[in-house]
Amino acid sequence: MNRSSIHLLDLPDEILLIILKKLNNIDVLYSLLDINNGRLNILAQENTFINTVKFITIDDMCLIDRFCSDILPRIHQNVKCFIIDPVFMERILLATTYPNLNKLEIFHFQQQIVLNYFTGKYLI
Repeated sequence: MNRSSIHLLDLPDEILLIILKKLNNIDVLYSLLDINNGRLNILAQENTFINTVKFITIDDMCLIDRFCSDILPRIHQNVKCFIIDPVFMERILLATTYPNLNKLEIFHFQQQIVLNYFTGKYLI
């Protein structure tokens, strides 16, 4: 039997997008932006991955640092929604301007932290 080998990059863009959509968009953006492959870089910038950005269940500060310094300033025009843990909210929202941001979902909502961000007051 003759076995042929197929590589990920041999697949058409449509199939690659189906595969990438199964992944967390943060992982797609972090892993594929700025790699030495223009095709994957373009696919990672599809609206599917940058319209809604989910910053939940993240425990790697290097990831947040790279997002705030490099990735968010590049995609800021396309971000329409953040799903965010309050721990990262200030860093992410101050990283750049988001002219099309129209939705902010706060995950692991902690009233005291969020109240401080929006009013400058702490709940006693």
